[in-house]
Amino acid sequence: MTRRTAPSDGPSFKGWTRPGPIPPGGVDLEPGETLDGLCGHWRIFQLERGNRFSTDDLVTAWYGTTWCPRAARIADLGSGIGSVALLTAWRCPGAVVHTVEAQEQSLRLARKSIRINGQEDRILPRLGDLRDPDLFGDQAPFDLVTGTPPYWPEGHRLPAAHAQSVPARLEVRGGIADYAQAAARLLAPGGIFACVFPNDQRERALAALREAGLLCLHRREIVFKEGEPYGLDVFAAARRQDLPEGFEARAECPEVEARVLVRRADGSVAPDIARVRLALGFPPGV
Repeated sequence: MTRRTAPSDGPSFKGWTRPGPIPPGGVDLEPGETLDGLCGHWRIFQLERGNRFSTDDLVTAWYGTTWCPRAARIADLGSGIGSVALLTAWRCPGAVVHTVEAQEQSLRLARKSIRINGQEDRILPRLGDLRDPDLFGDQAPFDLVTGTPPYWPEGHRLPAAHAQSVPARLEVRGGIADYAQAAARLLAPGGIFACVFPNDQRERALAALREAGLLCLHRREIVFKEGEPYGLDVFAAARRQDLPEGFEARAECPEVEARVLVRRADGSVAPDIARVRLALGFPPGV
């Protein structure tokens, strides 16, 4: 997963002016942590050598809020350090965001980021397992559910060097199918589930959506570097039960949108991702 860190100081950067509200701050950096720019003036606490926010998080938040722009209630599954939750809250300033995360150290960092950005009343994190059938049972359904699941079953890839990163990489607490099943339980009528998965596992992701009773409405490929095959797919799906019979065929679902290129062959930032970054309050890089 490609890491991203935005410059964290100052109202502008290389001619780009930061949009959005200015947060209150006032939360201290602790040893082993970094405090990095995320969206607009908002910042995020991360471990220096642990799991850090990435392109995966940026495009998931962007795609979900693009196809569900009026979301008032958002749930983020396996929320980690809170990057997707913060990004969706920044993009949807009227929304309340509930999150669930199983790792206490990641949840601690997320809570610090929520406080430094002044979002305690809007982003509500909890410790838990997204596979719990009673998850968010005390809450109304959600307009938008987001998820950045781990990509590989245990044993299919080497574990990450830092323990915090292992569940973000390997399916130690569920995989794409579990995320899809949870989303199907949590969505309000007409709601959208947005998720990301490797482009070389596209059929696995689509199968997980189908088996959960979700219809993929839109799909878009994110290519990391021009001329190289590896990248991501982002998906926007809805519950089949909320759609007319035969809608999939008549609406020609999923819509396959034009790819987003991250880097040109020479390593420079591509125009595609520059426009996505701007939409998220992230410096465009061009």
